[in-house]
Amino acid sequence: MSTEPSPFRIANFRAFWVARMTMTLAQYAMMLIIGWQTYNLARDSGMSVGEASGQLALIGLLQFVPLFLLTPFTGLAADRFDRRNLGRWMVMLQLVCAVVLAVFTWHDGITLYVLYCVAVVLGIVRAFAGPALSALAPNLVPPKILPSAIALSSIAWQTGMIVGPAVGGVLYDITPALPYAASVVLFVVAAIALSFIGHVPRGKPKGPARPIKQIREGLDYVWHNKMVLGSITLDLFAVFLAGATALFPVYARDILQVGATGLSQLAMAPAIGAALTALYFSFRPLKSGVGPKMLLAVAAFGGATVIFAFSTSMPLSLAMLFIVGAADMFSVYIRQSLIQLHTPDDKRGRVSAVSQLTISASNEFGDFFSGSLAFLIGPVAAVALGGVGAIITVGLWAVLFPVLRTTRTFDPPDELVETDDTPVGNTAHDPAKKGA
Repeated sequence: MSTEPSPFRIANFRAFWVARMTMTLAQYAMMLIIGWQTYNLARDSGMSVGEASGQLALIGLLQFVPLFLLTPFTGLAADRFDRRNLGRWMVMLQLVCAVVLAVFTWHDGITLYVLYCVAVVLGIVRAFAGPALSALAPNLVPPKILPSAIALSSIAWQTGMIVGPAVGGVLYDITPALPYAASVVLFVVAAIALSFIGHVPRGKPKGPARPIKQIREGLDYVWHNKMVLGSITLDLFAVFLAGATALFPVYARDILQVGATGLSQLAMAPAIGAALTALYFSFRPLKSGVGPKMLLAVAAFGGATVIFAFSTSMPLSLAMLFIVGAADMFSVYIRQSLIQLHTPDDKRGRVSAVSQLTISASNEFGDFFSGSLAFLIGPVAAVALGGVGAIITVGLWAVLFPVLRTTRTFDPPDELVETDDTPVGNTAHDPAKKGA
């Protein structure tokens, strides 16, 4: 049991945690139903399984493209503007998307075109929200408890991933517009919670004054820091290849034949595994062997994905997805801790933007890749091939980035070590003063 103080003692972090959880609840409830509506609209219009899988691929691509184009600028925005305000504005944009989807669904007017347009807006939102909120978290807690804060933040995220799809599926069975209406309420709560985060003083920006040079400086830092580069790209290629999430509607309707309720269970299984792993690390933070354990976790992620691909049993599929989620959370916990602790605060926004881009590339663009591959060779072969690819990636990265094999602790370089327990860029150390 860790003897370090809990991040929940800090009022700013408590508000951040509530905002993170409610926003994620709404996001994943929405995204599950968007995928389900997209696939069913395609199938009901006469498309084959492969063609309908291609529509899911397009949804992923439409989210990825705006994020890819905007990422250099959104990272700079996170380093130059108030990260709390950026987060609030992005929550409000998601609220508008939920309202639009609720209205169109309620009036039986939902179409693929509407879903495509919302996907583009959500891609823009993620481009700005991801770097801002990721870079904000380290400003709220002392560096020595940042790994615990990351674990707790991941619990909020994974709780949203668990409950969001489950509630979304149940509410959809009651009436199709209800999940979107619930998301509206949750986004309102998230915006209010972000408003309760008090002023977070930060150090003055360093480096070149010109925006283009600032963007280049952030990219140069990632490229030359092999720890950060290796951690970011390991996740990029492993999840890009082995992402099965986009094909859950295919498995639910045409392979496992479990319907909307089963779709919710498939979405919940990896989230439950991830949440339990994050909960464990929030009480018992990892202390040693962090690099090798991250590599092993990604290999386990790929192996479980292969077994899931061929499974025609719902219990076995759920068990493998549980392992997928637990292994992914294990690697995320290590990766995010290493990236945040090995990056100076004045560059965290830009580095987080690069990390966000790779996450989106592995998720949204990975969805496009998986859907496209399913169109060409079938969903089972596509998922299995991706799992094998993730395992191969681990072997290659262990050779290309030996620092991942040799890193034993989260300890940052000497030049980034703080002299006290003050959160990076935050002079308000007294937890009692952080909520005002």
